[in-house]
Amino acid sequence: MDILYLLIPVSLLFVFIIAAMFWWSLKSGQFEDLEGPGYRILMDDDKAQAPEPEKRSAIDSDQDAASDK
Repeated sequence: MDILYLLIPVSLLFVFIIAAMFWWSLKSGQFEDLEGPGYRILMDDDKAQAPEPEKRSAIDSDQDAASDK
C-alpha cells in the first residue's frame, strides 16, 4: 500500500510531461500537413536520363589506332 504513495505522483508527473509534449507539438506545427508526406512518396519526380556515352580511355584509342595500321 505504501508504494501507491510513490506511484500515483510519479504517474501524474508522467501524464503532465506527456501532455506538455503533445501541446508543444500542436503549437509548433507538427500536425499541420498529415497527408502531404504520403502523396510526396507517390509522386515520381525522377525523369528518365539518357545514358551518357562511354568515355574511351587513351589505351583503347591507342589499340584502335594500332589495329587500323
